[in-house]
Amino acid sequence: MYNILVCDDDREIVEAIEIYLSQEGYRILKAYDGIEALGILEKENINLLIIDVMMPRLDGIRATLKIREKNSIPIIILSAKSEDADKILGLNVGADDYVTKPFSPLELVARVKSQLRRYNQLGGSGQGEQEKIYEVGGLKINDDLKEVTVDGEPVKLTPIEYNILLLLMKNQGRVFSIGQIYESIWNEEAIGADNTVAVHIRHIREKIEINPKDPRYLKVVWGVGYKIEKGI
Repeated sequence: MYNILVCDDDREIVEAIEIYLSQEGYRILKAYDGIEALGILEKENINLLIIDVMMPRLDGIRATLKIREKNSIPIIILSAKSEDADKILGLNVGADDYVTKPFSPLELVARVKSQLRRYNQLGGSGQGEQEKIYEVGGLKINDDLKEVTVDGEPVKLTPIEYNILLLLMKNQGRVFSIGQIYESIWNEEAIGADNTVAVHIRHIREKIEINPKDPRYLKVVWGVGYKIEKGI
């Protein structure tokens, strides 16, 4: 059973989310501000966090920043605003997805399932098969162990970041457009996906490149898309 932590200062929203997700068989834990959420994360094995942006004591943005210091669980941001800037801010601090209030419960359930599916794949192991290892220069992915290293040093990626990098590493030298990346990773039509993908690409570069502004591995092909440089 997956444990999902729902954090929002609006108790009615928390209760409503609990009803819908409980019907899917998930165990729901509840918090009403960021400090409460951090406390629960310290004590419980949480598989996914749904957290509101605007809350007292510690808001969702600052809480996500603190969580990302040592935890890579999927995080879905809830926001009452629909502006792109608010969505990008959530992705910038490490969230994997966002849902704008008011939201459809069915949409939220679908996004939770999608994030947990990736989380499960990221934590799985390939027993009895040859290890799936992809390398270019000092960058290496072991897809059975779900490990990324650069020059032998481990790199911690979120599930979305990992899957984007894996897609590009499996197809070294091939250029993927933003739309192709989005549709491959999110399994949704790429409408307004430019900022979402760009934010995750930037995060990956910050973690795998010595100089993210002059990347060695993850290259942009202007006007076309992104690729992992082949034959480094």
